[in-house]
Amino acid sequence: MADRAGLTAVEWHTLPLLVHPPSLNYSAVALLAELHGRCGYFLPVVRLRPVPESLPPRFEVAEVVNLQVLREEARAKRE
Repeated sequence: MADRAGLTAVEWHTLPLLVHPPSLNYSAVALLAELHGRCGYFLPVVRLRPVPESLPPRFEVAEVVNLQVLREEARAKRE
C-alpha cells in the first residue's frame, strides 16, 4: 500500500503526511504510538479470522504480524 503512494525517499522523509485509518481505529493507532514510545519498538499484533461455519461466531489466530520487522524493511526502502 505504501509503495502505491509513489513517493521518493526524500519525499517520505520530508513531506508532511497524514494517515486516515478506517473508522473506529483511531484509539488503536494512538495505542501503537504510545506503546512504541514506551517500549522503543513496535510490538507484534495478532490478526484474527472467523472460524468457518461456527455458531456462535468464533475467531482464531490467522497470523502474528511483527510490526518492528515491517518498520525495519520500510526504513531500508527509504535509503
